[in-house]
Amino acid sequence: MKKLIIINGPNLNLLGVREPEIYGNLSFTEFLEDVSSKYKDVFIAYFQSNIEGELIDKLHEVGFTYDGIILNAAAYTHTSIGIGDAVSAIKTPVVEVHISNTFGREDFRHQSYIAPHSKGVIVGFGLQSYELAIHSFIPS
Repeated sequence: MKKLIIINGPNLNLLGVREPEIYGNLSFTEFLEDVSSKYKDVFIAYFQSNIEGELIDKLHEVGFTYDGIILNAAAYTHTSIGIGDAVSAIKTPVVEVHISNTFGREDFRHQSYIAPHSKGVIVGFGLQSYELAIHSFIPS
C-alpha cells in the first residue's frame, strides 16, 4: 500500500470559509474524506500547521519513510528558504500543490522556493490539484 501525506501550510485550516471565490466552499476535512474513499489502496495522512518550523519538522519526520509528500506550503512557498531546503534534504519525492493559479495572482506569488526541489508542481485546479498529485504517485 502506498503511503502518502498531504501537508498544508498557513491559513489552509480555513478552507471552506476563507475567500470561497478563490478557494471554494468545501472544507479540507470534507475533501480529504471524499478523496480517501476513492483511493482505498493508498494510505493518505494529513498534517496542517500555520507555523513554518512545524512544517519543516514534519517534512523531516516523514521525508525518509513515506512514498510521497503532497505539499501546499501556501504563502511560505514564496518566502521560506527553510522549507525549500527541507524539501531538498529529504529522500521522499514532493509534489508542490496550490489550489489557486498562483501565476494569475500577485507577482510575489510567482516565485517558489520549493519548486526547484520538487518532483512537480500543480497549480490552479482547486482542491482537484491534490487529487492530481495523488495520481502522480500511483503507477499507471
